[in-house]
Amino acid sequence: MIIYPTIEIQNGRCVSLFRGRMEEPQIWHVDPVQKAMEFAAAGASWIQVTDFDAIAGDDTNRALIDEIIVKAGAPIQLGGGFRTLQGIAEGIDRGVGRVVVGTLALLQPDVVKEAARAFPDQIVLAIDVYQGKVMTDGWRQPSAFDADTFLEMFQSDPLAAVMISDIDADLEEADDSLALVTRMAATSKAPVIARGLSRNLDDIARLKYVPHVAGAIIGRALFNKSIDLDAALAMAAEPMERRAAFT
Repeated sequence: MIIYPTIEIQNGRCVSLFRGRMEEPQIWHVDPVQKAMEFAAAGASWIQVTDFDAIAGDDTNRALIDEIIVKAGAPIQLGGGFRTLQGIAEGIDRGVGRVVVGTLALLQPDVVKEAARAFPDQIVLAIDVYQGKVMTDGWRQPSAFDADTFLEMFQSDPLAAVMISDIDADLEEADDSLALVTRMAATSKAPVIARGLSRNLDDIARLKYVPHVAGAIIGRALFNKSIDLDAALAMAAEPMERRAAFT
């Protein structure tokens, strides 16, 4: 399982959002470029970067993100503000390893399908789910789609991965927080990355044993020290224990 340490950026700063509220960021007083370099030095094979300003249509962080791409030392999976095929192409030309799209897939699915064909294994489909519906615009607007129907629309496309966020679990820490990811991982033809379910090492251990879950996004827990990245990477790399077959 791949661990994706995550840097979320707003106004040039590393932040975390509470309940998705962009107007109330929790600010981490660290340098985003330096933090990306630290993640790579620890052994991260990918780094997830999310540009909250770009979601709102603001390109303020472009130079900063370009610096992260050049200096991090690990490939960048970038989400936030990709609204056109041209924008996706420009991101990849800038050196982004993978582009994450969510709202674009809801509004213009054909564009995402075209992008997946043009850039195979470089497009990640983000599916953010709240109360059974896929959300848009950074968790702010519900769509008419349920998660399974939405995923089915892209099953034939050469996606790099599908990123699943169970917003209910992220907000309420629900006991059944693995249910959505488990169900969708069982049907997705692309590797599944779980987001919002990694608060401690026990969560990482549970995710590791969910069939077909290929990765875990870890953001706030790394910044507030709930998870040590070295320990998470080591746990993810450990061979899975054999389980006895039931008869």
